[in-house]
Amino acid sequence: MNLKRRQFLFLGSLSAISAGFLSWALAREHSQDASMTDSAIAANPTKKDLLLRFVSVADTGTGAKGQYAVAGAMNFYHKQNPYDLVVLAGDNIYNNGEIEKINAVFERPYQALLRQGVKFQACLGNHDIRTANGDPQVCYAGFNMKGRYYTFKRDRVQFFALDTNSNADWKNQLIWLEKELSLSKAPWKVVFGHHPIYASGIYGSNPEFIKTFTPLFQKYGVQVYINGHEHHYERTRSINGTTYLITGSGAGTRPVKHSEWTEYSAEKLGFAVYEVYPDRIEVNAIGTDKRVFDKGVIQLKSA
Repeated sequence: MNLKRRQFLFLGSLSAISAGFLSWALAREHSQDASMTDSAIAANPTKKDLLLRFVSVADTGTGAKGQYAVAGAMNFYHKQNPYDLVVLAGDNIYNNGEIEKINAVFERPYQALLRQGVKFQACLGNHDIRTANGDPQVCYAGFNMKGRYYTFKRDRVQFFALDTNSNADWKNQLIWLEKELSLSKAPWKVVFGHHPIYASGIYGSNPEFIKTFTPLFQKYGVQVYINGHEHHYERTRSINGTTYLITGSGAGTRPVKHSEWTEYSAEKLGFAVYEVYPDRIEVNAIGTDKRVFDKGVIQLKSA
């Protein structure tokens, strides 16, 4: 009886240890899965085959604590993973685009990045055109605008900046856009403007923009469209080959829903990082807690 009792206790102990180990393993696996979308920034400045790393942010120009919090996270990320380009997708100066506020809403918040030679490429938002139709911002050297709409290249990526405001020179701009897209030999084409095409926020999608832009994007292989105006983060799945990214939570946030074509959306202050490779772009959304809250991959050519 004593031997059987000892065997019983020993086997019971083994079962408890096994159960404990199983619980630990499951918990660890769950923790690792969760960290995929809420993970600390890893320092990895040199990656094999990396062509370009850039950042996008929009609706920034408040000079308030939200903007400084996002700017601080951008600066922290830069120290871990250097970049030298920021796409600034409009509403650069609240409330009325007054250029005399430029120090308070741009030069001071981003001074650490500017000192490191990070270049901001801006477009005009609806608040920016309230003073002199935004002309002072177009002329401001720190925004690096070649006009109200313009294009520039970085490595194998060509960027196309648009004026998406209601008073834009739409006739000539669309002629220009199609011509530039048709002439582009860049494998990666990234278009950015202030207003959304697809969005799940308070403004929602723009049917006219869908009708105007998406055929051009599909015809000429535009893989990414970046915008603000909606004060949230949102990444769509590939829609006819184009992924739409909203990074308008650069200083404040508003509620966002989830549409059938939404891959991820969040009412979170933050910015997006794009790491461009020959065959893909890896996207990371980073919050003011300096943690990654969304990861996505954009293929060079997708259905």
